[in-house]
Amino acid sequence: MTARLSAGTQAIDLERFLQQNEEKELLRLTTAGSVDDGKSTLIGRLLYDSKGVYEDQIAAVKKASSNGAAGALDFALITDGLRAEREQGITIDVAYRYFSTPKRKFIIADTPGHEQYTRNMATGASTANLAIILVDARKGVLPQSRRHAFIASLLGIPHLVIAINKMDLVDFSEEVFEHIRWEFTGFAARLQVSDLQFIPISALNGDNVVEKSSCMPWYEGPSLLHHLETVHIASDRNLTEMRFPVQYVIRAHQDFRGYAGQVASGIVNVGDPVMALPSGKTSRIRDIVTYDGSLPKAFPPMSVTLRLEDEVDISRGDLLVSPTHLPHISRRLDARIVWMNEKALESGREYLLKHTTQIVRARAVSVRYRINMHSLEKESAARLGLNDVGAAVFETNRPVFFDPYRRNRSTGSFILLDPITNETVAAGMITGRPPVEAEPQVSRHGIGAGGRVAPAERESRAGHRAMVLWMPVNPEFAYRVERRLFDRGCFVQVLAGEGDIRMLARLARSGLAAGMLVVCVPEAAGEEAALHLREAVGPSQFLPVDPPDPPDDLDAAAERICRILEAHDIIRRHQDW
Repeated sequence: MTARLSAGTQAIDLERFLQQNEEKELLRLTTAGSVDDGKSTLIGRLLYDSKGVYEDQIAAVKKASSNGAAGALDFALITDGLRAEREQGITIDVAYRYFSTPKRKFIIADTPGHEQYTRNMATGASTANLAIILVDARKGVLPQSRRHAFIASLLGIPHLVIAINKMDLVDFSEEVFEHIRWEFTGFAARLQVSDLQFIPISALNGDNVVEKSSCMPWYEGPSLLHHLETVHIASDRNLTEMRFPVQYVIRAHQDFRGYAGQVASGIVNVGDPVMALPSGKTSRIRDIVTYDGSLPKAFPPMSVTLRLEDEVDISRGDLLVSPTHLPHISRRLDARIVWMNEKALESGREYLLKHTTQIVRARAVSVRYRINMHSLEKESAARLGLNDVGAAVFETNRPVFFDPYRRNRSTGSFILLDPITNETVAAGMITGRPPVEAEPQVSRHGIGAGGRVAPAERESRAGHRAMVLWMPVNPEFAYRVERRLFDRGCFVQVLAGEGDIRMLARLARSGLAAGMLVVCVPEAAGEEAALHLREAVGPSQFLPVDPPDPPDDLDAAAERICRILEAHDIIRRHQDW
């Protein structure tokens, strides 16, 4: 009886342990830096001291370390698994390692330090929450250290740890540490980094890696592992703007239609209103289905199946979004590019562009510039070669629904594929800025063509994007919205009952050409009229606005409209004025 109880208790404890392990927060991190700064040694030491390496792995590393110092364990061999890496003593490919502590789970990407493997470093850093940039205390900040810090910033990694390694070789000097921190801080001021931490370490000896070191009493900060366990990452994800790329349509039986995918951002609740793009049809979440049953809500990065209350034509590549937080819609994309192929990027070339779950054909319209990785200055360029970082404009054969990469890494990124070989040739981060090289939609209709003021210049002066707001409401509400927008400093005009829809479209295009917010209140507010105006001005410059409920306070409803425009980055936030 006692044995049976003991076995049952062990089963319960094991189940509780597995559940607690599953619920731990996951931190993805990457290491980068110049050659021989000790990236692989640091990860090996971190894994070894945190008991994240199996006994057979340790035995294999000890055997492979026999050519080195007698009896010494070469921690770099724990991650440098390729024969070429072990022969040359460098990292070539990206090595991923997993380990866990009582507080967190970790996935580490050990990336190369050589300049010719910049593309590999970008690959390893693309999904990271945190980057560890190693700096050799003897050499100080090198160009490759700056390069990797810049790429980490470019990829939107919110947390940077500057690990100043080999402190044992400079007698654990506080002066050396402070000089490197001063130098790197001045450089980092040019980057978009919100969280920067400096930690002096000796990866070989384990100082300040897992435990605080007694050799550096002047350092009052945390050890590296303690910082990794406690750094706040819960707010790194965008939980405001719901984005759900549809990966697969599930028809389990004739009464079940579900849309499977991964929640890219935002929180999905049963009963929430959703809009399907590109159709623009709206419905509500009826059910959130998983293998273990239904859930009341889902959040990133959960993979779920959504069921809607209405029958809506949705297929793979479509995007379910919140109607009050719409993404940008455009066939022109301005993006930062990390080029990964021997064949250079040149204007006019055609590629396949994979964005979330859809693949579209794309043409390189122009290369805007290349970044000099030594000075970080922008240089004019007609092409991007292997490992180059720059900016380019692409045109797709059908609209893409995206957010700026800084706001949403999932819907703001894409990869380019060679249409013949299917090789991945580049990674792209969408800036969200209107491509200057692209003529505005209205120019195709003869309005605004040949001007000397670019749309981006008008947007910068006005503080808002040119946009048509479709408001099938009574004019009084539209004028209240106009008043609110005008008080925020916007260039805005109401077009109410201006003849037929064709006349309204011509006037709206003129307003867009001038960089204005145009509030359209049509006489005939049917779906056909809305589609005509949307086609006339272009989908990326057309935003339908739901009318307020009859008993709603019109001033409060007008203020909500302004907040929606702020959330979409159509107008500048009120406090900025």
